[in-house]
Amino acid sequence: MKPQDILLLLKLISINDNSWKQQIVAEALGMSQSEVSESVARSKYSGLLDPKGKKVMKMAFMDFLQFGLKYVFPQKPGPVVRGIPTSHSALPLSEQITSNENYVWPYAKGPVRGHSIIPLYSSVPEAALFDDALHELLALVDALRVGRVRERELALNELKKRIIGK
Repeated sequence: MKPQDILLLLKLISINDNSWKQQIVAEALGMSQSEVSESVARSKYSGLLDPKGKKVMKMAFMDFLQFGLKYVFPQKPGPVVRGIPTSHSALPLSEQITSNENYVWPYAKGPVRGHSIIPLYSSVPEAALFDDALHELLALVDALRVGRVRERELALNELKKRIIGK
């Protein structure tokens, strides 16, 4: 698994259309079509995509997010920078958690200053700007990567609602 595999799987969940095309998804994510193709192959091999490579295996993906993500792609908050809100500083957790600390993906045109969180993939900030559902999913995933127990529990519940409908 590579970090862009998580980005791709979250994008597929956000578009919720099994007839997606690699070129369109690649452009939306700021990735090359070959990167998307390689990511699809890895995700099929790991059982996170169906054998045709079109449908996210939602229960398996949820298991990975819940039990493996923070160990495979750990992150610690860095220095204060300008960027795009993530984790508890972005929707939907920002409606449930009040904090004086903002977490952001570094992005020069970002609206907020906060502790930097290195995104799963370099194109995450721009991809999130054009897809609110993807932004929320990525922020929830970041809460699993960097959050305290309460943030992780809230994020996990929100991800379950969005991914498997529970």
